[in-house]
This record gives sequence, structure tokens and C-alpha cells, in this order.
Amino acid sequence: MSRPRTRIQQKNSETILDAALDVFSAHGFRGATLDQIAEVAGLSKPNLLYYFPSKEAIHLSLLSKLLDTWLDPLRAMDPQGDPLTEIMGYVRRKIEISRDFPRESRLFANEILQGAPHMRAAIEGDLKALVDEKTSVLQAWMDAGKIAPLPPVHLLFSIWAITQHYADFDVQVRAMLGPGHDPYAEAQDFVELLFTRLLALHHA
Repeated sequence: MSRPRTRIQQKNSETILDAALDVFSAHGFRGATLDQIAEVAGLSKPNLLYYFPSKEAIHLSLLSKLLDTWLDPLRAMDPQGDPLTEIMGYVRRKIEISRDFPRESRLFANEILQGAPHMRAAIEGDLKALVDEKTSVLQAWMDAGKIAPLPPVHLLFSIWAITQHYADFDVQVRAMLGPGHDPYAEAQDFVELLFTRLLALHHA
């Protein structure tokens, strides 16, 4: 049975993970090194290895936390709620995640671009099961005539693509908008309007 970590050990572990998030989100898993992570964390490499035995262990720890962050907004979509309210709530939470967790978004994007070597089981397991569950909810709302009929899984893909763009392409977004703009406030207004119109029922 392992001993609980002291406050200093917990702090150092969090410092390492935060530094690793910077390094991995900037360089990807392949481009990142333990030396880079140790330097950003302000710790020696032997000290870092006391907490995590390898680069892979640090990466997996970050990805496991990330998956919960990613899944929670979709889990919160309530089948008993008003469809537009629930979908717009999901869109809003995804924009907030892009705003509040841009490094995590880029870490996830890098992992997927590399073929998801460390997350394939989670993607094909927990994420797939949750998407299946929520697309069934979306389909039921569509079948009941509550929102416009669309391919539900592609609706989710579209929400992911648009909302995560603001984190993954932050530099480009800010360059295109110019100074004096709040990308995430503007994104929230636009994306909610876009999906509200897309999902609205049009009667002849």
C-alpha cells in the first residue's frame, strides 16, 4: 500500500504536470523531452523522475485528466431537458473549455493527429459509448419533431470542430480579428446563433 503524498510532493507533481502541458501542447509527444519538462518545471531531471518514471507516464496522466474534461460537457446534456437549451448549453460549455483550457485542447489535437497512440482505447471505449448515447438522444428529439433533422453524429463533429478551432488556432483567430476583440465572447454569440438557426424547425 503506497503512502499518501506530502503537500510538497503533491505540489511538485502538479508543477511537473503543468510544465508538461506547456511542453506537450507546444511540441507534441514526439517533440517533447524530459529535459524540456524539467527545465520548465524548475526541477532537476532526477527529481522529475522521482515523481514520474518516464515521459509516457506524464503524458498518460495528462490525457486521463483531459478525457474527463472533454466528456463532462457532453455528459451534462439532459435527455429530459428542452432540446435547444441542452444543445446550446453544450455549445457554450465547449466554448468555455476552449477559452479556459487551450493547452489541453492542443494536447488532445496533437494526440489525435499522431493516430491517438495513447488514447485509442479511451476513444473507442468511453468516448464512443457516450457519443452513441447522446446521438440517440439527439435522434429522439429529431424524430419527435423538436429540432430539425440532421445526422446527429455529424452535428457533434461540427460543434467540436468549430468550438475547438478557437483554442487550436488561437494565434490565427486573434490575428484575423485584430486588437480590441474578445474571440471567445464573439465565438459564443456566433456559434449559438449558427446552431440555433441550423436546428430550428422550418414549416412550409
